[in-house]
Amino acid sequence: MSWNRKHLLDIESLSASEINTVLDTARAFKAVGERAIKKVPALRGKTVVNLFVEPSTRTRTSFELSEQRLSADIINFTAEASSLKKGESLKDTAKNLEALNVDFIVIRHSAAGSPHFLARELDAHVINAGDGSHEHPTQALLDAFTIRERKGTIAGLNVTILGDILYSRVARSNIWALTKLGAKVTLCGPATLVPRTFEQMGCRVTHNVDEAIREADIIHLLRIQHERQRKTMFPSIGEYTQLFGLNKQRLAATKPDALIMHPGPVNRGVEIDSDIADSVRSLILEQVTNGLAVRMAVLFLVNGGKGAQEVSTG
Repeated sequence: MSWNRKHLLDIESLSASEINTVLDTARAFKAVGERAIKKVPALRGKTVVNLFVEPSTRTRTSFELSEQRLSADIINFTAEASSLKKGESLKDTAKNLEALNVDFIVIRHSAAGSPHFLARELDAHVINAGDGSHEHPTQALLDAFTIRERKGTIAGLNVTILGDILYSRVARSNIWALTKLGAKVTLCGPATLVPRTFEQMGCRVTHNVDEAIREADIIHLLRIQHERQRKTMFPSIGEYTQLFGLNKQRLAATKPDALIMHPGPVNRGVEIDSDIADSVRSLILEQVTNGLAVRMAVLFLVNGGKGAQEVSTG
């Protein structure tokens, strides 16, 4: 087991061993989640602030439930109801929260690097819940966990990430996690959204969707990030769906055991046909379930937990 970090800020700086420690610990917490009593006292007496300066429903709810299951005290803090709207800086907000003796800050922010800034400024543990177009580490960890649970291993798998790569923090974190764990990652989408510069991260880039998914073991779909695009990067949603959407015809040409993933929210009928999203080959709901176990594991480890063997089964 290998984990001695105070924060989880990104995947880029983690080793394969550290990633595997999170995944192994998450497996133990998943077993906890299947019991009649799902709570463990790992964070009893600790206070967690969910500092969501960028809107989120799924990630915030997942973190909140994970924190509850670890018996933490929780403060939910959104920009709409905060002094940030009145011009208070992130540093001022964080310092005020720390003055309340909070132990953890889970932050989502539209500015890349915000979690790293807080980690330098504060004594609290900082967990990145998504920073701009930079990274979304817990999403990549839950994706890796889901793949490992279904395929047994990640090393040697062909994983195709299909869609808006340029503006996706999920894509960046997944590329780091999957390549570190030995997967072969292919990126595909419109040339404007999948520039060749991503090859520097150890991926293969193609703009031919049929070729990209033909030998894939995992097809990981991304939605169009309208809120992060500065201009229209392709002619229309209809054209994107025609050229890059995963439909029954395209799926029929893939490996019969290829599995489908999506971080949500799903634009049904755009990046994926509704029937495929609901099919037995879709892992979308498993990803949501596994997100709880992974986020419990992250909170537990940054708090000083030593790994899977220490997770309470009582």
